[in-house]
Amino acid sequence: MTPLPPRTRQADSADGAGLTARDAMHAPGPQVDDHMMVDVALSVLIGARVPHLLLQDEDGRCAGLVTRAQLAAHRGGSWYNDRTRLRDIPLDRGPFTSSMAALGEAEAAMRVRTLDVSPVIDEHGYALGVLALTP
Repeated sequence: MTPLPPRTRQADSADGAGLTARDAMHAPGPQVDDHMMVDVALSVLIGARVPHLLLQDEDGRCAGLVTRAQLAAHRGGSWYNDRTRLRDIPLDRGPFTSSMAALGEAEAAMRVRTLDVSPVIDEHGYALGVLALTP
């Protein structure tokens, strides 16, 4: 599935009412299978110079989001071994942001869950992009 480019952000009103998560999302960046090894995923993150990777399950649906900090912390733990897969580490596995969610509601949900970034998915669970909070 080819991700859609970010839409032009045009507010329906001065306060942004009427905008959806899809209107404010960014391109998803690299997406990898959730069975990838942690070391390989960390190399992909570093090589792509991105702050996070989106994970896909065996059907290509969004399975989570992992950051460099999460991978580095897991890799440094005493429980780590070189066969650890992304699906085996603790990370946010949803619920993810619907592309049709009102932007204000999506941002509020992210703040409650203390997320800086959330995958934006379509009605079938495929990642279309990411929604990032600005400080």
